[in-house]
Amino acid sequence: MKAMIMAAGVGSRLMPMTIDIPKPMVPMGNKPLMENIVNLLKHHEFKDIIANLHYQSSVITNYFDNGSKFGVSIQYSKEDELMGTAGGVKKCDWFLDETFVVVSGDALTDINLTDLVNAHKRKGALATIALKEVEDVEHFGIVITDEEGKIDKFQEKPRKQEALSKTANTGIYIFEPEIFKYIPNKQFYDFGKQVFPHLVKIKAPFYGIAIDEYWCDVGNIDTYRQAHNDILENRVKVQTSGKVLEKDISKVLIDDSVEMGKNINFRGNVVIGENCKIGDNSSINNSVIWANTVVGEKSVLNNCVIGDNCNIGKQVIINQGAVVASGCFLNDKITIAEGMKVFNSSGDKLKAEN
Repeated sequence: MKAMIMAAGVGSRLMPMTIDIPKPMVPMGNKPLMENIVNLLKHHEFKDIIANLHYQSSVITNYFDNGSKFGVSIQYSKEDELMGTAGGVKKCDWFLDETFVVVSGDALTDINLTDLVNAHKRKGALATIALKEVEDVEHFGIVITDEEGKIDKFQEKPRKQEALSKTANTGIYIFEPEIFKYIPNKQFYDFGKQVFPHLVKIKAPFYGIAIDEYWCDVGNIDTYRQAHNDILENRVKVQTSGKVLEKDISKVLIDDSVEMGKNINFRGNVVIGENCKIGDNSSINNSVIWANTVVGEKSVLNNCVIGDNCNIGKQVIINQGAVVASGCFLNDKITIAEGMKVFNSSGDKLKAEN
């Protein structure tokens, strides 16, 4: 079976972590986020894959190459200018010539794609959307279906009191190739704003299927950290790199190559990437540290995300919600304020914003 991974986005809401890499390549459990999608597709026998690319495309192609080391075949569709969700898929119509799945490359999920395809075929659907119940409806496209699951209406990020349902569009779709009749050639076109409303209008066989499995739209730094919490709390089935250490009230996913100092205080859920060095008497609470980063002794990291190849000095304090981009150097005894985003640095000079 064939699949398309949507991997062309910039990931602006995850800045500054996506300055040098595209959003699908941000580490999730010490593996690129998109690797989970590739593994999921393979597990459900979707082994012929195409991914659309735009921002920092070489990072993806260099890592996945032709897909052989992951047990799949991957081809790429590069977009010099973004084509939109539907436009990007239309550009791949030469490849997507049978029932196919479209999956966002920046979501964390263990959805049962086999069950979704079977439901799609039982209903004789042209298009099927995987739906997930959410509480914060104002952040999602909300889908309203009838008793048989046929889609009646959409609401784009409604206020909670105005939402007609709590089922969100996950960005996971099953299509028949006939969908391409509703997408024009060589122009920017969007599923949510153009294709889907038209399918509702013409009363096409267009369905929403609610899923029970885990799904998280890794849309910002908060959901990025929450997704790691969910991994460590076993709320989602996903492959990770490293081992999990349980210390008192904390769980630490740590690569085998990490050098650990003495008397390190861990609290909550912590993820540490390969080749990191953690100094003596440091304290790390509910934080994610990417690869090749040094944390100096007596430093305190609290509910933050640190990029790769950083050098965090001694007695540095990084407060809740702060983000330090890859390649930053923080001098000793610097304090990073709550919610601060550090884009780059040179000693005491920081380029940062709230």
